[in-house]
Amino acid sequence: MAAPHDALSLNCRPPGALTTRPLRDAFHLPARDTSVAVARARVLDKLREWCVDEESSADAQLLMSELFTNAVRHTDSEKVSCELWVIGVRLRLEVADEGSGSEQIRTAACAGSAPPSEDEDGESGRGLLLVSVLADDWGVRPAHRGGAQENTGHAVWAELECHRTFGSDPASGSAPTPRPRPH
Repeated sequence: MAAPHDALSLNCRPPGALTTRPLRDAFHLPARDTSVAVARARVLDKLREWCVDEESSADAQLLMSELFTNAVRHTDSEKVSCELWVIGVRLRLEVADEGSGSEQIRTAACAGSAPPSEDEDGESGRGLLLVSVLADDWGVRPAHRGGAQENTGHAVWAELECHRTFGSDPASGSAPTPRPRPH
């Protein structure tokens, strides 16, 4: 597991990465447990639209569920902001909250591990542990709202490699070309 850090600029592409324009979606939802399923469904819909393979889509849905749930359970936010990018072969999810959260969670995320303590349900920290297993890289950064540079929360992001359906180009509006099958 790599130590979490801020990822490369969105304009940087690794050698061999697709040169198509980055795909991006952003949305805000109320900070409620019921919004987790809405966020997960939005991720699935977008990744299908962008012709991302099923395995990457399933991992991304699970990552979104865990990141969104952490924002709801461990902050006093009224809404949660979500962003999703596909840049070449990289898929990035980011969930930002509005309020103060557990310093222990932020510290653990910066150290690359899940928080050691558990809540009364025995579940605290399991979400970030799952994120650290599924994601190639993940981390935490201050979340800034609007034009103000005041830190009102934090954003947790996760990245993973994704694969797109062979011959697809959602930017052009063309239908995906089926992947050739061996005989």
